[in-house]
Amino acid sequence: MPGFTKMREKLFYYSTNRYLNQQKGGKPHDNVSFREALLMGQAPDEGLFMPETIPQLSLNDILKLKGRPYPDAALLVAEAYLGADLPLETLKSVIESSYNYEVPLEKVVDRRYILRLDRGPTASFKDFAARMMARLMSHFRDPGKRLNVLVATSGDTGSAVGEAFKGVPGIDVYILYPRDEVSGRQKKQLDTIGGNVRTLSVEGKFDDCQNLVKQAFADASLSGLNLTSANSINFGRILPQMIYYVYAYAQLAEWGEEIVFSVPSGNFGDALGCEYARRMGLPVARLVMPTNENDEFPRFLETGLYEKIAPSRACLSNAMNVGHPSNLARFFDLYGGTVDRTGVVHKMPDLEAMRKHIFSVAVSDEETRQTIRRVYDQYGLLLEPHGAVGWRGLEQYLAQSGETSLCVSLETAHPAKFPEEIESLLGIIPELPASMRDIDLRSGEPLLMTADYESFRRFLITTLKAID
Repeated sequence: MPGFTKMREKLFYYSTNRYLNQQKGGKPHDNVSFREALLMGQAPDEGLFMPETIPQLSLNDILKLKGRPYPDAALLVAEAYLGADLPLETLKSVIESSYNYEVPLEKVVDRRYILRLDRGPTASFKDFAARMMARLMSHFRDPGKRLNVLVATSGDTGSAVGEAFKGVPGIDVYILYPRDEVSGRQKKQLDTIGGNVRTLSVEGKFDDCQNLVKQAFADASLSGLNLTSANSINFGRILPQMIYYVYAYAQLAEWGEEIVFSVPSGNFGDALGCEYARRMGLPVARLVMPTNENDEFPRFLETGLYEKIAPSRACLSNAMNVGHPSNLARFFDLYGGTVDRTGVVHKMPDLEAMRKHIFSVAVSDEETRQTIRRVYDQYGLLLEPHGAVGWRGLEQYLAQSGETSLCVSLETAHPAKFPEEIESLLGIIPELPASMRDIDLRSGEPLLMTADYESFRRFLITTLKAID
């Protein structure tokens, strides 16, 4: 793997809530290093960490990646953020051990492609962020202290994080998932990881799981437990998700050509990676962010009024069942606005600029099913529900815009994770990828829990270890 060594200035990270403290007469939280942002997860003021400056990539360096393996793209992007924090050889080692699987780009029709992010160890795009993040946390953690990772998942995040951190010395992982809103295969993946990874089956919605985690981070009485997050509230999850946009562009585009990415969107971390890649210099003509029936964001772009959905709606694309996306705070901040974790807008973003760069539309469950059938019949392409939302969103954008640019839609999970739905729609059972073939032989049970914070807090106090 070649290096892209340049003199890098150390980046520091601020909180999206920095202005709220000043409005209340307090001081904003001091900006922190990447290491501090990674290990804290969420800022003490309940905001999300953002880099003070966004590193720039030259189009020449990006296009040098054409025909080269994925880890080379990963090194180019990661070094832009971490070049002053890690020796080059350490960064190379982190990347090489994180990305040892294929990242296919499949042509569908004309200049429209599918980027398959379902070839990792848990057959989900979450593998890309979780594996790199686990290795970074292992490198940066304090020796002698156990790191306790709390994760809320609506489907694939938990298993990806669990598998990525399984067996990592000095780190324990606790995964919260909504009891009735994960598929049977997703539940099996989550409950049977074992080792230093435990699952909590919560009686509630994903938003309940996410709120429990966020409350724990803001709870001063738990400050001695060395808590951190592996959800996309942690910038350590966002950084790896910038990489595959740069990689896809380098493989497909001609010099200076613009590209459209369609990213099925739930908690908005994946789409945020594309937004950052554009701001780093990638020629993104439009970021398409289709949601499922949790349509708070497309309604906001249309009306200028933000209203979170509580409780979130249970949809076929279950990993996107989010009524108030955490990373909306980062999108607002990038466009000059502020929204807090409860969904209250304190300062409006530049809506005109947002609409210029982002297109969002809600895709119903029925449209999702129709898309799976139609795309399979028309192109022989097998999509799962999340990828179908992404493809349908791209179709709607192209129909409205008349755009003819190069287009890439993300397939974020393997169809074999949804065997019942695929069989009912197409009459076929997707073949299991190698990474999932032993799941049915594994055993394990979750801890059952209500969405009551005090119960969760007691569990953390009595269970978590802070010393190695």
